[in-house]
Amino acid sequence: MKQNWTIVALLGAITFTSAAFADTSTEPIVLDEIVVTATRMPQPLAQTIADTTVINEQEIRQSSAPDVPTLLRSLAGVEIVQSGGLGKQSSTFMRGTNSSHVLVLVDGVRINSATDGPTALNHIMLDSIDRIEVVRGNVSSLYGSEAIGGVIQLFTKRGHGAPALSASAGLGSHGTQRVSVGFLGNVDANSFSVNVGKTKTDGVSAINTSIKPTANPDKDGYDNTTLNAQVKHTFNANHQLSASVFSTRSDSQYDDAFGVVTDHNNTMVNIDKLSLTSDNQLNAMWHSSVRLAQGIDESKDYQNDVQQSRLQTKNNQFAWQNELTIAEAQKLNLALEHLGQAVSASDVTDPSPYTQTKRTVNSFLGGYIAEYGAQQVQFNLRQDRYSDFGAANTGLFGYGVSFADKWRATASVSNAFKAPTFNELYRTAWGGNPNLKPEQANNREAAIHYVSGGQNVDVVYFDNRIHNLIDSGFPAINIDRARIDGFELTYAGKIRGTQFKVNVTSQNPRDTATGNVLPRRAKEYASVAASHDFGVWNAGAELRHSGERKNSNFDNFVLPSYQLFNLNAGYKVNTHLNLLARVDNLFNRNYSEAYSYNTLGRTLFVGLSYQQ
Repeated sequence: MKQNWTIVALLGAITFTSAAFADTSTEPIVLDEIVVTATRMPQPLAQTIADTTVINEQEIRQSSAPDVPTLLRSLAGVEIVQSGGLGKQSSTFMRGTNSSHVLVLVDGVRINSATDGPTALNHIMLDSIDRIEVVRGNVSSLYGSEAIGGVIQLFTKRGHGAPALSASAGLGSHGTQRVSVGFLGNVDANSFSVNVGKTKTDGVSAINTSIKPTANPDKDGYDNTTLNAQVKHTFNANHQLSASVFSTRSDSQYDDAFGVVTDHNNTMVNIDKLSLTSDNQLNAMWHSSVRLAQGIDESKDYQNDVQQSRLQTKNNQFAWQNELTIAEAQKLNLALEHLGQAVSASDVTDPSPYTQTKRTVNSFLGGYIAEYGAQQVQFNLRQDRYSDFGAANTGLFGYGVSFADKWRATASVSNAFKAPTFNELYRTAWGGNPNLKPEQANNREAAIHYVSGGQNVDVVYFDNRIHNLIDSGFPAINIDRARIDGFELTYAGKIRGTQFKVNVTSQNPRDTATGNVLPRRAKEYASVAASHDFGVWNAGAELRHSGERKNSNFDNFVLPSYQLFNLNAGYKVNTHLNLLARVDNLFNRNYSEAYSYNTLGRTLFVGLSYQQ
């Protein structure tokens, strides 16, 4: 393991050494890109205090990645564990926190399950996604529950420019087929976007039958259909009204490790988002937006084509946000939010598994960002009042200062919380305990940023301490504490025409009572990627490393470290048509992200994309 880590460190060092002696006359990275997730107000990426990463439309398109988890795997501070390949259950660990400590938003709307907790990112394909913003660290003071590890916000495609058609299609290993069609644009005072995508694969057996011989050895396929649509009417320069819908339908086959070898199991998952938003510039100082939205997560489990269970969460949301420009380079954010969560469920053994199926959350947010010359300040306070367990108060204070022309330092302190799920509170068969308290966290971080001539380097130290962690026993109780501290190092830059990206994370995610490393999380992981344009060709390569991990708290299995080498290429046939190819796990490494579950070996995907 130490030797593998040394290899990655040397690759990073080589890149940084190259950067130090690079020809800096090449075009610089765009650093004035505007982001909203880090403060809930538009702000240049170069001025954010929170550790923020943006994946833009061009990067999504060039990656040829099928789904969101594949794209996120190479980011600093983000680990993805998947059980069996494309579409299978995944867990997202940000900075070593639990997968339930990551808040996922689609255009600002919650779509997570209130019964299990996390959002099913494995069912969100990239056909309808235009942009992703990832904020690491405690940001409950902006978004409320779940944001202990950070926030992943997905922005769906929006209409712009002259009406235009786009389409893509491709084939890959394991019978993989992908196709999408979109049409978007502006017509007078209206913009629109419609996109439909289909992904299907035969897959592989989710479980390794040499380890779990009772599992069905057949291939476990996956089928996904996604629709995204948006329309916006601009009344004048100051008033706009927009509506959008996002819907994905998935059918994922899986193996029961303890079932009969001939059993056929599958889960059908529906994820929906509906929203209506009014944006209004009321005067030169006051911008107001009102959003009504609903996020739905529904799953149905089948065994041999007979439905066994059904779970549905409806997140009904109202938000009124007001951005006030109170002075030059000073903004105030005041917001009111209401969240109504409703759960419906049935099981073949228990038609009414929950003692309570509804709760409400009323929230108030105050935020302030400002620039004072070379200094930046961010301050947030938020209260979330739950109908079942009371209030949770969170805050954040961040400070940044630019010095020596190319250098900038930032630091922040914050706290966060995660509300207990309906499973933990009200599902009696699973040890539900209505007296549970929310999980709570306190985070401190400090960072140094360097920007010069197209070279961008960030070094971040974080220390996140979590208490009242819920032990899902019988009954569930608040018992555990955890501490996760470590460093993230990122580099992005263009050196003599070649774009480089380096992401390195070194962390110690541990149970403070025992000192044991938290399961499924590596102490170190990294990636090194490079891409270059050769006229009409673009070629890229990526090396990913993950250190060894403990499988779970219930066994002694240690998952060994692994390294994967991936390639992608693009060929511009003409102005409108592009040929894309992607090879994952080029050297066909045998590795495991979860004990007894298979991962894909070498895979190839080739596709065509058309943009009118």
